[in-house]
Amino acid sequence: MNVLRIAARSNAGLAAGALANAFREEGVAELQAIGPKAVNQAVKTIAIARGYLASSGVDLYFVPSFVDVELQDETRTGIRFTVRSRTPVPLLRPRRRDAPPSPEPRVPPEKEWQDL
Repeated sequence: MNVLRIAARSNAGLAAGALANAFREEGVAELQAIGPKAVNQAVKTIAIARGYLASSGVDLYFVPSFVDVELQDETRTGIRFTVRSRTPVPLLRPRRRDAPPSPEPRVPPEKEWQDL
C-alpha cells in the first residue's frame, strides 16, 4: 500500500483525488503528515475525498496514529491517517478511457475470508 505524504502546501483537492483512487484500488489508504499545517491539509483531504466517494455509497472514516519518520538523519514524529470505509463495498479499479471494464470486483483484504 502506498502512503500518501501530505505537506503544508499540498493542494487538498488534488490530494483527495489521489486518496479516492488509492482507496478504490486497495480498499484502504494511508496518509502521513508532519506538522500542524500538514495535519490540517490531511484532514481537509479526507473530508473532500469522503465527498467524492459518497455518491458510490462509500462512507469513509480515519484512524490517526503516531509514526516516527527519518528526515535528513533526524527522527521526526508524524501522524498517520488510516482511511477505511464503514460500508463494505466491492472494490473496482478506476477505469482508464482505453481499458475494458474490470471482469469482477475485488474485495478488500480484510473481507476476503468473509462471505459478502
